[in-house]
Parts: sequence; C-alpha cells; structure tokens
Amino acid sequence: MGAVLERRRRRRAAGIRRSPSMKKHRILALMDVDFVPPEKIGAEVKTDQMPWRTEYDVCTTLRRAGHEVRPVGVWKDLAVIDQAIEEFKPHIAFNLLEEFQGKPHYDQHVVSYLEMMHLAYTGCGPRGLTLARDKALTKKILTYHRIPVPEFAVCPVGRKFHRPRRLEFPLIVKSLTAEASLGISQASLVDDDKSATERVEFIHEQIGTDALIERYIDGRELYVSLLGNDRVRVFPIWELLFNKMPEDIPRIATEKVKWDPKYQAKRGIVSREAKLPEEQSAALARLCKRVFRVLGLCGYARIDLRMDEQGRAYVLEANPNPQLAHGEDFADSARKVNIEYGDLLQRIVNLGMQRNRERPASVNA
Repeated sequence: MGAVLERRRRRRAAGIRRSPSMKKHRILALMDVDFVPPEKIGAEVKTDQMPWRTEYDVCTTLRRAGHEVRPVGVWKDLAVIDQAIEEFKPHIAFNLLEEFQGKPHYDQHVVSYLEMMHLAYTGCGPRGLTLARDKALTKKILTYHRIPVPEFAVCPVGRKFHRPRRLEFPLIVKSLTAEASLGISQASLVDDDKSATERVEFIHEQIGTDALIERYIDGRELYVSLLGNDRVRVFPIWELLFNKMPEDIPRIATEKVKWDPKYQAKRGIVSREAKLPEEQSAALARLCKRVFRVLGLCGYARIDLRMDEQGRAYVLEANPNPQLAHGEDFADSARKVNIEYGDLLQRIVNLGMQRNRERPASVNA
C-alpha cells in the first residue's frame, strides 16, 4: 500500500494523474526528414555518427513502453502529416521538429497546424515557440517583467552595424534565431567596433539571419530544465564546465564545445549538476519558473543563464522542446531526481494529452 501511495504522490508532484493518458497510444513522431532513424543500430555505431540520436532514443524507448510509434520525416510539406494522421489515426504527435523548410522560426506553424487538426502534441504550443525562438523578443518581454538579461541590440540582414553607446565591450555576436550554437565560435566574442562589424557581417552572410549583439557575461554557464504545464517542476541545475580550458580562452558554449567530441575531450568539457548554495538554487528555480510562465511555455523547456562572479544571474535564452536524447543534460537532470528516461518521455506524452483534454485548442499555448 505504501508503494502505491508513493507512486501516486510522485505523479501528483509531476502534474500527472492516473487517467486514460496512461494507456498505450499510437504516437506520431514528427522529425526532420534527414533525422528519421533506422529501426535498429549495430553496436559499432558511435554517438558522433548518429545525427538522429534523439529521434532514435525517443522512438525506441516509447516502443519499449508498449506504444505504437510511427516516425514521419517532415521538410516543407504538411501533407505528409495530414496523410499520416489519416492512415495511422494517432492519439498524439511527439514533436521533435526544430525547423520547417530549414527555418527554425517556422516550427511554430507546424504546431498550429496540429491544433487545427485537433491532434494532441508534446511540448510547447505556438505562442511559446513564437516568443522564445526570437531571442530579441524574448529579452524585451523579460525586461518588461524585470527579469535580468544582458543588454543587447539587433542588426537586421542588409544593414551595417552601428554600436549603441549603451553597449559596452566585451560583446558576443550570434544569430538571432539559429539554435544549437550555430555560428558561435571564439571569434564571436569581440572587443572593438571593427571586430563587432566583421562578426555581424559573418552572421548575415554565412548564417543568413539577423545578428544579435549582447553584452558578454563572464562567469558560469548554467542550464535549468523544467517540466509541466500549469504546474511546473524544476530539475536540478546543470553547469557546463571547462576543466582543461586554458585561462586565456573565454569559456563560452561555442558550436565546437557543444558538438565536437574530440574537442570536448581535449578541453575537459563536461556538464553536470551545479554546485550552488541551496538558497541560490531555489532563487534560480523561481526565476526560471517566471521565465517559463511569462513566455507562455508548456510541456518541457530549458532556460540558459550566465552567472557572474558576484552571483548575479542573467537569462540568455529559453529553449522550448530542448534536446531529449538519452544521457544529455535534460534527461540527466531528470534522472538526478529519480525520473528515468522512459518515465520522462511518458510524462511528456501525458502532459501533451492532459493539455489537450483540459483546454480548447485555441489556447493550448
């Protein structure tokens, strides 16, 4: 009896009740057409050879739980989704898309389409995706709510960069909308107007997006994972560590830092639970819950922050529908509070079903 009560307590704490959502479902897994995983992989396949690792982990884990899962590769045609809905008749779509037509800020339109089709889906709604994908819009909204963000400016494609006087060096220059640190390198950190202008031009020409220029916060890189809809649970705070990085190299999450295993090993780059005083952890959790609600996020998300030497935290960005691969930061932080990977995915499915039952589609965001 005690074990049953404990399981119920844990479900309530996560905002999940035992309901029809606990049944086995037909799940339509939406993903980039290039990331549709194979049914099985051999032991010789290494992690860096698996661009579809998240998609594989999610699909295989949900199948092990008894769900029927159909992966659907999406590029620029919504008809493939319509056809899959007609043939497969899914209970819910597990949304793993990060872009549509190659544009990250188009993914919210796919979610809007799912709402118009009255199909439940996992993760964030269109309003939250719209607000969070535009990093400048995110910062403006957070500033209005007195949530600390670095001072910033935006330089649209086709315009020359003129630094506002309020922006003091050092600055970091990145894409306004690209994800996964695309286009961020050590050259992104600039100390003078000439370097800043050159880096803005690089973003315009090579990445093809507007450029975001913000004050560089020298300090610790922190990630806070959240799970929930109206009731939000915050997992233990994670930190990106640079254990073998030379002192003269800035500790920033470049594209190389995030995605190059050889570079990670060479520089001792790892992520793990942050060592913070309990009071400070609680304050950061409250801050990130505010960000989650202010931006209209739901399902699951990760908030990225920098903390300076004085312990002041600044929100860099909010990531709706962050990476869900087994063994990555989100899953690891959930495991720290005894939520295993399969249970995590089930909770994400349950939250999508719960939101679909409790709210009209027009306000699902």
